[in-house]
Amino acid sequence: MIRIGTQMETTPALHDVIVVGGSFAGLSAALMLARARKRVLLVDAGKPRNRFAAEAHGVIGHDGTPPEVLLGNAVAQLMAYPTVTLKVATATGVSGHDGHFTLTLDGGERVEARKLVLATGVTDLLPDIRGMGERWGTGILHCPYCHGFEVAGRALGVLGTCAMSTHQALLIPEWGPTTYFTQGQFEPDDGERRLLQALGVAIETTPVVAVEGAGRTLERVLLADGRSVSIAAMFLAPAQKLASDLAVRLGCELDSGPLGPFVKVDGMKQTSVAGVFAAGDLAAPMQSAPMALAAGQMAGLAVHRALMEDDRRRLLSD
Repeated sequence: MIRIGTQMETTPALHDVIVVGGSFAGLSAALMLARARKRVLLVDAGKPRNRFAAEAHGVIGHDGTPPEVLLGNAVAQLMAYPTVTLKVATATGVSGHDGHFTLTLDGGERVEARKLVLATGVTDLLPDIRGMGERWGTGILHCPYCHGFEVAGRALGVLGTCAMSTHQALLIPEWGPTTYFTQGQFEPDDGERRLLQALGVAIETTPVVAVEGAGRTLERVLLADGRSVSIAAMFLAPAQKLASDLAVRLGCELDSGPLGPFVKVDGMKQTSVAGVFAAGDLAAPMQSAPMALAAGQMAGLAVHRALMEDDRRRLLSD
């Protein structure tokens, strides 16, 4: 989470690039552009998606580091570059075209840039089950590769939330004894049921109505018929929505993923709108911190290339 104060504005009014979103993808894109000596404005509200987790895993060299430490260090390193400016704010509006975009911030300020990188992420939409929201990121989890090792060997659950849930129920036994809670809606087909049974997965069709445990831990789930099941961690694949409507306002084409819409990009992270690039969770159906880092780096490199091409065309036309 960004905890560094806003740097004084010393660069010209028109930035080369505005990067919206200061988590893994946005910081990675901004770093590449800073190293290319471009005037970069980073706009971030300080609320990364993984702020609910105590540790970030799978980032090589930083496994187990608290997310706020990891991102805070990244911001500190980024702000050492003289062409970078940080504004802790929320972008509420956008207009313009390739070569001159205007972003409106929640305080009413307007900032301008030649190119945009959207790295605003997604918002997880948790089921309306009592006790689930306050345990999100601790006892209630989404990714076994991110959090499974820490709960391995204990009683694990998978909550049915979508068509992907059966696939998740087939995966989680790699980490521990598993119960698949179908919620009476996301039942496995005959082939999946046979495979789940072969893996030792218990199938519970009575809906979960509450989750309980001391503090933010998970100890048990309560079922609609009054029974309880001891569970140490529950995995689920929640629906998602774009955390910001900037891409929609700009007219960027969206695609449909298994958990919700995402911004369609090409291999260079270019959206369908010229001059607008997108990276990270908002532009991918499969998501993780390392994937976001890689996508952000690609977006940064692609934006630099686009800026160079614009400058060369202008030179040749003079």
